[in-house]
Amino acid sequence: MKSFASLGVMVVAVAALSGCALTAPVYSPSMDNVSALNNMGDVKAKVGEFASTSPTTLSIRGNPMSSPVGNYDAYLADALRKELSLANKLALNGDTLVTGNLVKNELDGSGFSTGTASISAHFVVTKGGVAVYDGVKTVDNSWESSFVGATAIPAAINGYHSTVQKLLASLYADPDFAKAIK
Repeated sequence: MKSFASLGVMVVAVAALSGCALTAPVYSPSMDNVSALNNMGDVKAKVGEFASTSPTTLSIRGNPMSSPVGNYDAYLADALRKELSLANKLALNGDTLVTGNLVKNELDGSGFSTGTASISAHFVVTKGGVAVYDGVKTVDNSWESSFVGATAIPAAINGYHSTVQKLLASLYADPDFAKAIK
């Protein structure tokens, strides 16, 4: 199993060094986030449309990185949907709807020792068409990087993924959000 993971990192690194476009990893839910959702009790919500007022492209050391689900606002909506689903909190029907707007979406893998990402999103929860939650969450994240692109590029890809997880964790930690989706 470990050799397959190493092979995957090598493929990404070779593709990155050859100037190929990169794709962000398919979102993998955070077990801590799923646990936080489970601790909210009896909640259910649908995930609606997310929009973006932030640039919709990211790049790592000159290599464009695309979202595996179309764009990064859809990536955030998909992440939220997956975590709600895994926690058995995703409603297919009902009047509680979570929508959002990706306000800031930045990734910097150019540092020789540290990579950074910053994401900010405006979340709105409506019940029966009436807004019951309206909040902005912002997360800054950093990780160990390298001068060597074969190390720095995969680290930045993984760093972006963990930044999205941290953004959702900050949403779930907001007691007003938890109250709004009950």
